[in-house]
Amino acid sequence: MPQKIIHTLSGVLEKVIDSRLQLFFKKENNKAFAYPAIKSSKRDKSALNTFIHDHKLNNEELTILLLAFMPHVQPNFLDSIIQQYLPNGGEFPEIGGVKGSNHRGTIPTGETALFIIAGNDIDKRIKASAYFSPDHFFAKENILSLEQVKEGEPRMSGKLMLQQEYVDLFTTGIISKPVFGAEFPAKLVTTKMEWKDLVLNPKTALPISDIKIWLEHNNRLIDEWKMDKRIKPGYRALFYGPSGTGKTLTATLLGKQFKKDVYRIDLSQVVSKYIGETEKNLEKIFVKAEHKDWILFFDEADALFGKRSNVQNAHDKYANQEVSYLLQRVEDFPGLIILASNYKSNIDQAFVRRFNTIIQFPIPDAEERFKLWVSALPPGATLAEDISLENIAAKYELTGSSIVNVIHYVCLKAMANDSNIITKPSLLEGIKREYEKEDRVFKP
Repeated sequence: MPQKIIHTLSGVLEKVIDSRLQLFFKKENNKAFAYPAIKSSKRDKSALNTFIHDHKLNNEELTILLLAFMPHVQPNFLDSIIQQYLPNGGEFPEIGGVKGSNHRGTIPTGETALFIIAGNDIDKRIKASAYFSPDHFFAKENILSLEQVKEGEPRMSGKLMLQQEYVDLFTTGIISKPVFGAEFPAKLVTTKMEWKDLVLNPKTALPISDIKIWLEHNNRLIDEWKMDKRIKPGYRALFYGPSGTGKTLTATLLGKQFKKDVYRIDLSQVVSKYIGETEKNLEKIFVKAEHKDWILFFDEADALFGKRSNVQNAHDKYANQEVSYLLQRVEDFPGLIILASNYKSNIDQAFVRRFNTIIQFPIPDAEERFKLWVSALPPGATLAEDISLENIAAKYELTGSSIVNVIHYVCLKAMANDSNIITKPSLLEGIKREYEKEDRVFKP
């Protein structure tokens, strides 16, 4: 149970802080400072204990981690210890700490961590500041960071921020899914369908199998065959073709097969007319996704990855910088990124050159449309005798999603008439509606 290890480590951290405060207020030599023995068994399978052992945390790293974690489970943790030494209150700048807008307790900062680890020993403080460098695994794995402070203020005065997913993991044993919103403009997409429900042209199916091979074997290629110096870490794919041809479903099925979350980026929440805002919105997604083994799916990617324009004004200049930022971010992402567009020609050539695979999703032919009609028809429905799906498939050019829309319409019509029979007039009416959506001429 996580409660046991949290109680144990809370006591350990309290002893560490108390030891530092005793030295400080009694003005004793800091060399006498020592960490209490940490008794933690590998048999304890709690997420927090497993994390500590897997990352081989030293005492100082554990102190920083616990300092960032404790306000989430014990809001007055730091205040209750300090009050023992300052019962009447008073200034104590050495220990740092800030108040939040909602949280009423003291939130530890980088200064708090340095004080507890090194006291006033400048050499030790400088050495301990390396735990907050971009090269430390806290930052590399997006586990813990310092909040950015206003320009001119010491960096270490930023509060310690433990990513919420680790708070969830350490307290419940489960990492919660990110919530869609301004701070995370992407939605988890799932499906109940299987690969057998997806009808693809053979020329489309073949390169998709290449993506499957990458998902299954890339880690071995990197780790066992030592290819990390020669190849980019991730995989970039472009899906292009008309809407409704299976681009989103293919991405979702890849995630389902390989047990990876697929997040569709909501471009309406990302793209901004204000200079620099689009990059900031995207950075939130990339940072969140960096070590999650997710698949990122950019639908209607033209809005972000479109062709750069000739520089005629300041807006064009910044728009082109935005594309350059995306180019670098996409190349550095270690997982699978899928861009979807109606037209390959809409995507900037700088991106096209860097795709591992470019896959066309064409309008299905008559044979494929027949398979889609058969697959979409529910087992509880019966076709009227005058309906030939072969003829319907041959005559009416529809995508897979349009066919599903027609089946949806005719099934509801049948149920409204207290019947399970799909009639030809309702089927043709459903097809007509799909044609009219695209301003196409329908001929019964």
